[in-house]
Amino acid sequence: MKHINVALFVVHKGCPHMCSFCNQRSISGSQTEITPDEVRSAAKTAIASLSEREAAGGEIAFFGGSFTMIERGYMISLLEAAYEYVERGIFKGIRISTRPDGISEEICEILRKYGVTAVELGAQSLDDRVLALNERGHTAEDVEKAVSMLKGFGFETGLQMMTGLYGSGDSDSLETAEKIVSMKPDTVRIYPTVVIKGTRLHELMLSGDFAPKGIEETVELCARLIPMFENAGIKVIRVGLHSGGGVEESYAGGTYHPALRELCEGRIYYNAALKKLRENGKGKYSLAVDKREISKMTGQKKQNLEKLCSLGYECSVEGREGMAKYEIDVRPVSLFK
Repeated sequence: MKHINVALFVVHKGCPHMCSFCNQRSISGSQTEITPDEVRSAAKTAIASLSEREAAGGEIAFFGGSFTMIERGYMISLLEAAYEYVERGIFKGIRISTRPDGISEEICEILRKYGVTAVELGAQSLDDRVLALNERGHTAEDVEKAVSMLKGFGFETGLQMMTGLYGSGDSDSLETAEKIVSMKPDTVRIYPTVVIKGTRLHELMLSGDFAPKGIEETVELCARLIPMFENAGIKVIRVGLHSGGGVEESYAGGTYHPALRELCEGRIYYNAALKKLRENGKGKYSLAVDKREISKMTGQKKQNLEKLCSLGYECSVEGREGMAKYEIDVRPVSLFK
């Protein structure tokens, strides 16, 4: 069954802080405040594209800004508009994103009353030093308390982390991932830092005090992070910022690529294949992966196969039914048939 989701941006509303990386007006591509009528209009537009049976199961999502910290009456008016469609069974629920310090028992009661089923927290890091350097205004302990409360109320809980922040390195990103795994959220989003014009990070970059991470080192790091979450049963629902929405126009540095997740998963396959090939020695090989994963093993523009060939491993890729994700079967190819 095909589902639809409606994503709405609450632009830079309610947040008491201006984090080093944040310029929500650029990220959302909008400076206008959404209204309850616009929520209804967006839902109706989505519904019109499919039958109500096909639409059932999707979500109405409020992103951008800190949803639970906006003016209370305004927040409830948006929830009421969205809940009309949840009550009718057209959408399965409402998803919101907010700050860890925007969660309380009172807020959880309101969210549950109006059909919110999933809450994502912008944790970004679980290293207090990195959080302070990037002016987050909350601590790692705030994240842990918020996750515990949300899970206690029965919400699907998601955490968002960032890599490559000011003062951050691979080691603290890996430690953050380990702490996230220990909290057992349902979902994770990984957002490598993108420097947006008009932010504190942009100023630090221009002054030479901050050097944003490039694609290559970010891909290598995320190729380590993704399996950490997936092996723990935590669904990785996003890697990198969405394309569009004004990001391209406001981009000043850092890791932005419209197919970043594909690059990262391709690197996972490359690293796994190289490890196995080195155990066998240089030569000609056939690499078998799940049929749906052939393009990732091959790599964008066949770069994985080209890199392996440059190291002395001439490889072809074949698809096979029933193989697990990231599983690779390496078989030597005889020179004589």
